[in-house]
Amino acid sequence: MAEIPLLEINRLKKHFPIRGGLTGGITAEVRAVDDLSFTIARGETLSLVGESGSGKSTVGRTILGLTAPSAGEIWLDGTRIDQLSRRRMRALRQRMQIIFQDPFSSLDPRFSVRESLAEPLDNFGLARGVARTARIHELLDQVQLPHAAADRRPHEFSGGQRQRIAIARALAPRPDLIICDEAVSALDVSVKAQIINLLADIQRNLGLAMLFISHDLAIVEHLTHRVAVMYLGEIVEIGTREAVFAGPRHPYTEALLSAVPTPDPGARHRRIVLSGDIPSPRNPPPGCRFHTRCPYVFDRCRGEAPKLRGPNHHQAACHLDRPPGSA
Repeated sequence: MAEIPLLEINRLKKHFPIRGGLTGGITAEVRAVDDLSFTIARGETLSLVGESGSGKSTVGRTILGLTAPSAGEIWLDGTRIDQLSRRRMRALRQRMQIIFQDPFSSLDPRFSVRESLAEPLDNFGLARGVARTARIHELLDQVQLPHAAADRRPHEFSGGQRQRIAIARALAPRPDLIICDEAVSALDVSVKAQIINLLADIQRNLGLAMLFISHDLAIVEHLTHRVAVMYLGEIVEIGTREAVFAGPRHPYTEALLSAVPTPDPGARHRRIVLSGDIPSPRNPPPGCRFHTRCPYVFDRCRGEAPKLRGPNHHQAACHLDRPPGSA
């Protein structure tokens, strides 16, 4: 019998209504997430990548219940959670935590580090007194900060240190799943590498599942087990890290990978520059949503939406009979 995935998303949709006119009725809707399905196993990292506006962050917030889905199902460890009451959902929040992009905004400036880390422990009744202090010190050790940092406030730290504190706070209730929403995009390049390595070590040591949301494929290459590429609310390619990076099967993934810098200045590198901007999710194009920017577009792409196809370890939603870029 196959193991139940920790997280299972079935045909998830999130549409935001646009109101207007004299009556304030719904005149249109933004289709931020449109028919998404994927799973995350225990201890696995899935990276969700794509340009700004593709719907990545909305996926993460909908999974956590910060915004209600328009349709679809969200399952956590065999329990459907998208229809739970607020009381029952609150009990499950201990198992799912999020790390936001900007740690300065996500940390309360009035709280010391000790108070920020103690808050989730108090909320879920996990530790008090000496046990709470010991847990706070353990969390600081896990993110490689000194115990003395507990009595300082966020403005006294650098951006990278603040993100370490945010990571420690997410770890405090001992979650099964952490959602990293562009968790390193606001950091300097050298600090990004440190935080990525820290997250990889924590994920490996604690056996956490992770949904890592990013617009940069170069960042996720050494962190993830699988990659899902989003475009305009849909997954256009999903597969293992090795399969996707070695041979992208969708033109959009091929273009994203071509933008990743190569460490060898003498290596041959063909940069694919896509024409135009990502279309509006308010009025996505018919057929394949990528066809307005695709260098391989043909008539079928304009009228028929492709479905994900291919072996389980590497699927792409493309009408091409050959991988992009192949001879």
